[in-house]
Amino acid sequence: MKWKEVRELFPNQFVLISILNYHEGKDKKVINEVAPIRSIFEEDANKEFFRAEPGSIVYHTSNEECVIHIRRDPLMRVRRV
Repeated sequence: MKWKEVRELFPNQFVLISILNYHEGKDKKVINEVAPIRSIFEEDANKEFFRAEPGSIVYHTSNEECVIHIRRDPLMRVRRV
């Protein structure tokens, strides 16, 4: 299902979604296809965000695009072997 369709089904609310397809840019992942799991009450959104399984996220449908910004922490050093 496209993000636009999820926004129409769950207007102005948090939803738990499973990510089916995305494309990656420089510092972000743009989600193309999702499978909605359920809506989330606003007061439970933060808790559910941290409970989400890998491949799932909590996102608000007021956003026109479903985008995950990738943080590349300049203070974290990665040792290359």
